[in-house]
Amino acid sequence: MRKVRKAVIPVAGLGTRFLPATKAMPKEMLTVVDRPVVQYAVDEALEAGIEHIVFVTGRNKHVIEDYFDIQPELLDTLTRTGKHEQLASLNRLQPRPGAISFTRQQAPHGLGHAVWCARDIVGDEPFALLLPDMVSYGEKGCLSRVMDLYERTGGNVIAVEQCDPRETGSYGIVGKGARAGSGFAITEMVEKPAPEAAPSNYYINGRYVLQPDIFDILGTQTRGAGNEIQLTDAMVRLSASQQFFAAPFDGRMFDCGSKDGFIAANVAFALAREDMRDMVFGPIEEMVVSHRRHVSGGLT
Repeated sequence: MRKVRKAVIPVAGLGTRFLPATKAMPKEMLTVVDRPVVQYAVDEALEAGIEHIVFVTGRNKHVIEDYFDIQPELLDTLTRTGKHEQLASLNRLQPRPGAISFTRQQAPHGLGHAVWCARDIVGDEPFALLLPDMVSYGEKGCLSRVMDLYERTGGNVIAVEQCDPRETGSYGIVGKGARAGSGFAITEMVEKPAPEAAPSNYYINGRYVLQPDIFDILGTQTRGAGNEIQLTDAMVRLSASQQFFAAPFDGRMFDCGSKDGFIAANVAFALAREDMRDMVFGPIEEMVVSHRRHVSGGLT
């Protein structure tokens, strides 16, 4: 079994669900409390033992590269003004030299194509894949759970969560097979099945460990849903020759590519911080009570 050293984070998407905010700013740079969404994915990868992160970028995404670079003027200002806490925070977040690479997806051909664009940097070794829109919330990061199972099973491992059985048509769903460590073998993968046709209610939540053979498949993958190269289609083909396992996540993933998920993530992460909990709990509670009062009074 080969160690997983590299992680791919696709950040080339246009963020159309967040227009007009994302017209000039990458959706990955929208902040959950005081950190951009992409920082949470990087932190999760490093927590799981990842040594090198590959960003697949697109046009107008240079601000992501700037964010992970050193800004001498800012550091000098913080030093001169005695803002040592902020300086220490930035230093903790700064990646070590050579630990991050950037490659360009020159056209929006789908997630599968974005992953394929990282092939030369990843090389012939297993790699992790994190979709940055999905922000992990829990005592232990979702990718760490995936890595724990991978170290026991090898093969390909996908993080999953359970959804309402009536909502399977909104997700990629996996079939549940024999137990494997803390997870289970995947018997099939189906994209957005109707509830009556779904093999389970376990959905793929945006964290993967994949073998490098996926790159050859993606290189010849025909276009699928949305006229894009779909990662799920390639994984289905790979599953004919390699095992896939599911790692259930007992925390929660917030879809920060959607407005409701983004707002919910901000509330959850703010309430989880000791330096913010008391400041935000009262106002949130007051707004909820006020909203319910208006609704019950028919003033919606």
